[in-house]
Amino acid sequence: MNLTISGHHLDVTPALRNYVTGKLDRIKRHFDQVVDVKVLLTLENLKEKERRQKAECNIHIKGIELFAESAHADLYAAVDELVDKLDRQVVRHKDRVQSHAHEAPKRLM
Repeated sequence: MNLTISGHHLDVTPALRNYVTGKLDRIKRHFDQVVDVKVLLTLENLKEKERRQKAECNIHIKGIELFAESAHADLYAAVDELVDKLDRQVVRHKDRVQSHAHEAPKRLM
């Protein structure tokens, strides 16, 4: 899994990098065919303080791209919301992939 964490208008500290990496391990635990993950952490200059910190993520899974974003007053809370959204998307995709695998028909004699 290729993981890219970048910041826009903020520096990505080692503590923040470790926090995001630890949270994204939950997604890898559910679905092991994750190819590429790109996380963008942004500090926006909005008048609304509660939506100032923003986290976005693109995940490339074998055959599909998933995207989620979250905004919150605290960047760590935004990352938590982001991972929850991505986790639901990955589990839903995994269920869709597994439901298409049909059993072979049994022969009747």
